[in-house]
Amino acid sequence: QVPLVESGGGLVQPGGSLRLNCATSGLPFSIATMGWYRQAPGKQRELVATITGGGTTIYPDSVKGRFTISRDNSKNTVYLQMNSLEPEDTAIYYCKAYIALTKSNYWGQGTQVTVSS
Repeated sequence: QVPLVESGGGLVQPGGSLRLNCATSGLPFSIATMGWYRQAPGKQRELVATITGGGTTIYPDSVKGRFTISRDNSKNTVYLQMNSLEPEDTAIYYCKAYIALTKSNYWGQGTQVTVSS
């Protein structure tokens, strides 16, 4: 059992901000590559952001400059700060952990983000 507990989703107006949290337990967080993904109805799940244990980040063009992924290794927690939210950002957001040592992936349950006026 390696739960990823997500929080912070909700309803926000266009242009607003949200911060998502993903608290992990039972895994070597400091060497885990963490990621946020999202899936809208009828769409494929897509990458939102990733961060390695060393702090290297990757963002797709759709969120670059608006979203920031970060991690706190002392709390085994990864965050996604989302600014300038757009209706197109509406989706279920999932947290993922990847442990290269064991080639293991772990997924959270997802948290709903709705951007609407």
